[in-house]
Amino acid sequence: MNHVLIVDDEAEIRESLASILQEEGYLVTTAATAGEALTLLRDAVYDVVLLDIWLPDRDGLDALGEIRRMSSEHVPEVVIISGHGTIEAAVRATKLGAYDFLEKPLSLARTLIVIKNAMQARRMREDNKEFARQLAVRGTVTGQSVPMKALRQQIRLMAPTNGRVLIYGESGTGKELIGRAMHAESLRKDRVFVELNCAAIPEDYIEAELFGYRHGAAPGYIQGGGEGVPAEKRGTFERADGGTLFLDEVGDMSLKTQAKVLRALDEQRFLPVGASHPVHVDVRVIAATNKDLEEEIARGNFREDLFYRLNVIPFYVPPLRDRKEDIPLLVKEFLGEFGAQYGRPRVEMADDALAALKQYHWPGNVRELRNLVERVVILNPKVQRVERKHLPMLVYRDARDQMRSAPAREEFPTLLQAREAYERDYILKKLDECNGNVSRAAEGLGLERSHLYRKMRALGVSVKES
Repeated sequence: MNHVLIVDDEAEIRESLASILQEEGYLVTTAATAGEALTLLRDAVYDVVLLDIWLPDRDGLDALGEIRRMSSEHVPEVVIISGHGTIEAAVRATKLGAYDFLEKPLSLARTLIVIKNAMQARRMREDNKEFARQLAVRGTVTGQSVPMKALRQQIRLMAPTNGRVLIYGESGTGKELIGRAMHAESLRKDRVFVELNCAAIPEDYIEAELFGYRHGAAPGYIQGGGEGVPAEKRGTFERADGGTLFLDEVGDMSLKTQAKVLRALDEQRFLPVGASHPVHVDVRVIAATNKDLEEEIARGNFREDLFYRLNVIPFYVPPLRDRKEDIPLLVKEFLGEFGAQYGRPRVEMADDALAALKQYHWPGNVRELRNLVERVVILNPKVQRVERKHLPMLVYRDARDQMRSAPAREEFPTLLQAREAYERDYILKKLDECNGNVSRAAEGLGLERSHLYRKMRALGVSVKES
């Protein structure tokens, strides 16, 4: 449960806020002084602190500085509240690390929105820390192929800069992983990493997602607010202030949206929908696409000026079929991940299974491989050593067809092993033709059903009848 600490010397405000937040599902603790609040923060984890500036024992902004310097890994987001708000106080609070600044008398709607956004910001900050720890453990980007070694070197060189990055690659190659790796090694690594899939947001709403809106002024169904719809929204540019904004599938943005993104990049400021004053931000943009943007420019689908703004540092992520030597490392990583997740930490992949995986063409790239490994782990709960017979028929059939189309090679040391391999392939082909129906396959092979079962067990073929 999300935990909020309210620090205010006025009992009426503490009680009123606590009651409202508890009704919203938050766990709430209150304190009347800065000293009491600091003691609570050393003993427990809080997600958000609402901190009054005027406190009886010390200045709230001094307490804010001490909170931000705490060594705990779970430093909360702090929202300053004051009945004597000034621009100078708000600026100072922001420089000291406050998430936002609220003036008294508090607007209930705005207070709830700010707390919700602060919760999201803290979760992203914690996610980024965890991701950085994972990267440190597994060596940033998995792979020992020449393309991946070159990619890691490029990340090390370019990550500490503020140059905009455009990542090219087919769907499923891990473009977001590269973006996160760059953020984790950048000078902004302690700030937020915010992502937005441009292809997943309808055209009517993407401007509000990117730049936010004020007082229910967003288009479409958001217009005018409504039940469950906040009156205000901070867009991804604003939430990424000081950190990194990852724009996935940037080639799918409309020309109208591209024009507004271009202006925001040039000026580092933008006007939220319905706002009267622009918002200034400091954001590093990393974009990704599976399209040929130069071809899209020729077709009139992408702005050339935006392309040159984004393409300061180009990255190319190769498809998995061009770096198949990385498959064993990726499989080991995924087996460790899903083995631990499903309570089986010692699952490994046999050589014959790895050989089949290397033969497959992987149209879905690393994402498809990851999904396959998870499926194999789930469907074979008692298997500690994954063999070729445990792989999905699609992968096995593709590997088999590629091996058949290749020139004949001396792969088997004995005639018996070669015959068994041929029989295994032939039985699997017949089972595939019969959609896994053993009775029909036996009839097609001219064998008794029981004889085929014995042969399958001897050859290590395991297929469930459909």
